[in-house]
Amino acid sequence: MKKSLIALAVLGAIAGAAQAQSSVTIYGIVDTGIVYTSKALTSTGGTGSKFSINSGIIQGSRLGFKGVEDLGGGLKALFQLEAGFNNDTGGLQGDKGTTTLFRRKSVVGLGGNFGSVLLGRQTDILDDVSQWTSVQDFGGVTGSVGHNLDRLEGTRTNNSIRYNTPDVSGFTGSLIYGFGETAGQTSAGQSFGAGAQYANGPLGLFAAYYQSKLGSPTASDTSLINGSQVANFSGKSGDTALKTFSIGASYQAGPARLYGNWSRTKQPLATSSNSATTGILQPGSFTVGSFNNTKADIFELGVNYAVTAPLHLLASVQYNKLTFADAGADKGKLTQFNLGTDYFLSKRTDLYAFVSNLRAKDAVNPGVYGDSLGDTGNQTAVAVGIRHKF
Repeated sequence: MKKSLIALAVLGAIAGAAQAQSSVTIYGIVDTGIVYTSKALTSTGGTGSKFSINSGIIQGSRLGFKGVEDLGGGLKALFQLEAGFNNDTGGLQGDKGTTTLFRRKSVVGLGGNFGSVLLGRQTDILDDVSQWTSVQDFGGVTGSVGHNLDRLEGTRTNNSIRYNTPDVSGFTGSLIYGFGETAGQTSAGQSFGAGAQYANGPLGLFAAYYQSKLGSPTASDTSLINGSQVANFSGKSGDTALKTFSIGASYQAGPARLYGNWSRTKQPLATSSNSATTGILQPGSFTVGSFNNTKADIFELGVNYAVTAPLHLLASVQYNKLTFADAGADKGKLTQFNLGTDYFLSKRTDLYAFVSNLRAKDAVNPGVYGDSLGDTGNQTAVAVGIRHKF
């Protein structure tokens, strides 16, 4: 009997030690709000006011699982699975018409003193450095004007391997490579990116680059359409379809966080199959970010001012200078102004209110929340919502 008790005690101690060396965390975000949009495009081609309940205004609603296992000698096994959902309907968040379960992230890898190596579906460093931009405060509100195009709002790369360096005096770097998985043509669907950021005291700096190529039938870059859909264009599998470079800075001056950044995005395969002054391709055409342009220069300035610890006042402006596909002869621009307030009821729950005005000249107004005007002009959107993190 005593031997049995001793054996059970030993087994319990071993199990407890094993459990202490590994952990799994369940986490999530539920973010939703009421949105008013002026001049939203109607089904008959006109415009009208629209009221809606939108999910993921600042951050996409999600449910995630992440874990770490201590393998000894400073080596750790890592994994993260993250599913996106629309909490206004309860449905999975779709990815180009699909309902991929872990569409936000699905990775496994190793970490240690060398940094970390992750395999699977994941974002590149352009998503990480969004903490120094308006995406940190306004989230998806600034997506249509340019951050969906320059990837600062976060775009996934399938079939990818990513290396992250350890933190060295505030400097961190990252490399990513997406496999096109096309037999006999390594370049088809291929993507790669690199970048670095510096965070030390009140100062934050970043620079990052990403490039992707058409694939057959698909590209690793999830912002690109299938290679089979570009038959009417000069592009073919393996041709470079997207190149984007971003630099930016953020500085905490007392209660105010000031930030600015610039991105240049090129789409070499954009064509003039549609009017260059429309700024948008018709369904089935090749495009990233809904712009029929060969080049976009996106500029941004903003501020987050903490009136008190829980109350923050927000402001930002984005300017997107577009060059369309007609031999660079036609240009347009988008300008968006944002004002907002964010009140933190606790560390996990906040209430927010935003008002945005998006203006277009010689380009289609894509709409603050994707409710396109279908023509040049301006649109105003107001959102009031709540975000809870767990």
